[in-house]
Amino acid sequence: MSTTSYTITRWKAHHRSDATLDLINEEPLSIRIQGKPYAVVLRTPGDDLAHTAGFCLAEGLVDQPGDIVQLAACDGPDTNVVTVTLTPERQRCVAAHLDRRGYISQTGCGLCGKTLIDELFQALTPLDDPIAIRPADARWHLDHLDQLQPLRRASRAAHAAALLDADLRPLAVAEDVGRHNALDKVVGRLFLDGRLDQAKVVVLSSRISYELVQKSARARIPIVLALSRPTRLAVELAARLNITLAGPAKPEGMLFYCHPERFAD
Repeated sequence: MSTTSYTITRWKAHHRSDATLDLINEEPLSIRIQGKPYAVVLRTPGDDLAHTAGFCLAEGLVDQPGDIVQLAACDGPDTNVVTVTLTPERQRCVAAHLDRRGYISQTGCGLCGKTLIDELFQALTPLDDPIAIRPADARWHLDHLDQLQPLRRASRAAHAAALLDADLRPLAVAEDVGRHNALDKVVGRLFLDGRLDQAKVVVLSSRISYELVQKSARARIPIVLALSRPTRLAVELAARLNITLAGPAKPEGMLFYCHPERFAD
């Protein structure tokens, strides 16, 4: 399925209510070449064979459809693994490239989002920061993020990440064509300055993927605000790590995806 219904908290005019939203699914897809793990990519389930073929073309593993002998998904309830069998001639052409890709740990056909969350939860420490902010203030910062984006105004093609302190004062802002890069840049700036412990809120111009939750957890940032909805995997990981995820509700108000206790009217 491409989406999953999720119960969240809606805030508007100092009133809270439960609401159900469809969150886009994000699951790992393990791609095996000649029976060996090659890469794990995060994607919305569906069209996995086509996705794998396109990935292999982009990676330079194939040049034409005839380079592929077989393209098959693992059987069973968890079909998050696709295996690619190349022709003997193509195997020889890309042998050196395949030998360089040996960093994948997920190899079972049961690869799923829960497995990924469990592994990340073991590697990351949940946050216990008791900070609380006003929903109206959070909405203001989301509505005015574009004022901190000169590169976006010039190019119409940049994401932004802004870090705020406990009083919601801006500490640093970074822009990049990639949303992950923008967050890495702004976190890295405060990290090198020895001020990362002051960061309590991050405001993102993008949706929230699980990687952005992971990066926020590593930076010990308890509140993540974003203009677009998170993925289901991001919400589940944030819930485990005690990180608050929230975004704007149209035309006004806020949506609290997990840990709404950090918002005080």
